[in-house]
Amino acid sequence: MSAAICILAAGKGQRMCSDLPKVLHDIGGRALVAHVLDTAARVSDSQPVVVCGHGGDLLRAALASYDIAWVEQREQLGTGHAVAQALPLLPAARIVLILYGDVPLLSVNTLLRLLSAAQETGFALLTATLADASGYGRIVRGAGGEILRIVEQKDATPEELALGEFNTGVMAVSGAYLHRWLPTLANNNSQGEYYLTDCVARAVAEGIRVVGVSTLDVLEVTGVNDRVQLASLERAYQRAAAQALMAGGVTLRDPERIDIRGSLVSGRDTIIDVNAVFEGTVTLGAQVRIGPNCLIVNSTLGDGVEVLANSVIEGARIGARSRIGPFARIRPETELAAEVHIGNFVEVKKSSLGEKSKANHLAYIGDSEIGRNVNVGAGTITCNYDGAFKHKTIIEDDVFIGSDTQLVAPVRVGKGATIGAGTTVTEDVAAERLVISRVRQKSIAGWQRPRKRTPTPT
Repeated sequence: MSAAICILAAGKGQRMCSDLPKVLHDIGGRALVAHVLDTAARVSDSQPVVVCGHGGDLLRAALASYDIAWVEQREQLGTGHAVAQALPLLPAARIVLILYGDVPLLSVNTLLRLLSAAQETGFALLTATLADASGYGRIVRGAGGEILRIVEQKDATPEELALGEFNTGVMAVSGAYLHRWLPTLANNNSQGEYYLTDCVARAVAEGIRVVGVSTLDVLEVTGVNDRVQLASLERAYQRAAAQALMAGGVTLRDPERIDIRGSLVSGRDTIIDVNAVFEGTVTLGAQVRIGPNCLIVNSTLGDGVEVLANSVIEGARIGARSRIGPFARIRPETELAAEVHIGNFVEVKKSSLGEKSKANHLAYIGDSEIGRNVNVGAGTITCNYDGAFKHKTIIEDDVFIGSDTQLVAPVRVGKGATIGAGTTVTEDVAAERLVISRVRQKSIAGWQRPRKRTPTPT
């Protein structure tokens, strides 16, 4: 039977100094709480219960794509109080996994170990150890190593403060125990709050063994309370993502200078240079080359594609062995076939280019269908917008377009046609034709360039 999931996400996060709820700040391009929800979904198919408070409307809107049972904690009176608000939705007959919306890096393996341990006695606690555990509740064990209680930092004695093992807050507890204990918790502590951790003492008093499950990776259980911690976890997340890519056969010129803000899947022998940023869902084929300072968003690149420095690709499909850049921009709804070349300072938007077509310099291609083996000369633009509507340009196979050409859409250029440099195309061009529209060159002898008058001396 799958565990019930309860995620606490009601905290304001004052140290973030933000109008955004703390759990909506992101690492790796996703909200902190979204990481938690995604991990929870991999260990249980139960509908998660999320306890919200500050910024609840923002939270609901941001997580609208998730199937969530929402509970509001109107007053933030501690973790015990937060889970108590969710009790009506937490079945007594199941183990309840309690997670935190600002602890995004917990691994599936760790949670599975915790849930497995909870099956033994109905209560398992996730712990970790630091040389200096300041700020955390300490784990107090008995002579036989059994967990006796958790003492919060502000309530601990000097002896207890010296302990290195601390409570991460993550636990798996029988729903029946929670229904029995939470309504009876007291708030006679320095914070005046209802601590979820007091359930440990309740379990011990009833002779229920609390199983401690430890993780060696402290970053895995680190929460976010300020932007310094947010940046630290961002780097940890990126480092893990980089290591996974390298383990799969990708070369990273510098693993510390790559950002994956979504998901990146790559074939073998791909090489990614420094400062590359990947957003959304990106798929790279084998033997792809990504140059420095590139941004790739929600795109698929085929085998052998080369993206040169300072290029942007967004919402596009790039065919095998194509070459992009440097300083190129590929905008959404663009599809390039195999061996297409898009060069420096070329922008392509909502267009398709057939095999071996090329636009190597200083061009704009928008709302266009371009066939195979087409050459688009430097300075060429498709004039696709009339101020109110977008219109399509169609260029058939084997067309040669000279430099500084304007194609005023809607217009079609037939197969094999040639457009002379400096031409403005306003009508359809038949196949195999040469089209030129430019003023005839004149040579005027004896013409004097205007000169400034020389001031008369006074």
